[in-house]
This record gives sequence, C-alpha cells and structure tokens, in this order.
Amino acid sequence: EKPFVPEDLSDRVHAVVRRAKAGQSADIIRAHDIEIDLKRRLVSRLAGRVPTTVEDPLLARAAVALVVVPDPDALLLIRRAERPGDPWSGQMGLPGGRSSPADAGLLETAIRETHEEVGISLLREELVGQLDDVAPRSPHLPPLMVRPFLFVLSRRPVVTPNSEVAEHLWVEWASLAHPESYRSHFIRLGETVREFPAYHVSPIPVWGMTERILAPLVALLSRD
Repeated sequence: EKPFVPEDLSDRVHAVVRRAKAGQSADIIRAHDIEIDLKRRLVSRLAGRVPTTVEDPLLARAAVALVVVPDPDALLLIRRAERPGDPWSGQMGLPGGRSSPADAGLLETAIRETHEEVGISLLREELVGQLDDVAPRSPHLPPLMVRPFLFVLSRRPVVTPNSEVAEHLWVEWASLAHPESYRSHFIRLGETVREFPAYHVSPIPVWGMTERILAPLVALLSRD
C-alpha cells in the first residue's frame, strides 16, 4: 500500500475558486475562500513529503482521520467511551479504528470508521495528506500500527457519535498552536508516575499516540 503524497495543488486550487465563485452569493464565496486558504496551507506544507510507514507483520493495522474544518480552523477530537478492557478507555483521540479484511486499504479504514463512530461521510477528494505511522511504545498496549489521514472539509458537519464515543470537541488550531497548550501531563502507571507531553486543549489532556500524531503537524503548520 503506497503512501499518499500530496502534490503542489496551488494552481489547481485557484482555478477551483474561480469556477466556484461564478454566480454564487457573497457568503458562499467567502466559505470557498476560507476552505481553499486552509487547504492550500496544508497542501503546501505537505507537498512532496513522503510519510514514514511502519511495515511490521506482527502489528495489527489501524487508521484514524484528522478532520479539519474552516471558519475558524478547527480539528475534531473525540473522547472514547469508558469500556472495560479498552486501554484507551475514556481518553481523547481521533475517529478511527482497526482495519477490516473487507477494507481495500487503510484509507478506506479511516473513512469507514469515521462514519461509524461520528456519522461523518468523508470523501476521497477531501483528503489532503497522509501523516507518519505511529505505534505504541509501551508493552502494556496492544501491538498495532496506526496510520493517520488528514481531511479538510468545506464546512463543519453534523456529528452523530455512536456508543464508542462519549463526546466530541472541535478544537481550534490557534489553541493547539498556542505555546501554553503544549506542556507536561503526569500519569500514574502502576506504582510509577510518568511524565508525557500533552495538549491541554480539552477537559482531558490529549497525550499518547494522539499527541504523537498531532505534534509534527502542529509544528509544521506553525513554521514560518
């Protein structure tokens, strides 16, 4: 399964805007401009970047979706429902889950799981990029690889969580990028208290694998 590498779409994006503006109201034009500006920034930063992939037959495969919307720029986070036996129970995360044998690939996994968990139907043309694969570093977590896919939508969709999702939250990029949001979070693991980097942008800090997915992207977008 080849990684998705976005090309430089600047000229194509501008052409889409020109066509979209024809005969449309000021509000619709503004919405298109906001969406295109956000997508252009993301694509320009990801253009030509080959994501790091983890190809280990001993790891289960999973995928998540980073769903970004404009006006204001925001990312969808979910809090997983409390479930016995789930190592990520009650934690903040991204919509997604394990691959199914019926999935054509991990992109299809991310699209399918997002629809199942939060009721959002993602389109392939909304895909902006593939981020680096991540895998748990703790022996206490299941052996699996997670592949993140980044989508940019034209507007904020209705979110309909299923039983696996306790709540959802749209977090503005400005909050994620704020220096005071990114700081230590202390977790008790057995008899030991450990320190982890985390985003303090929700009632429950965003840490672990989700932090490892978000941090490189936030840094990339914050770069001058």
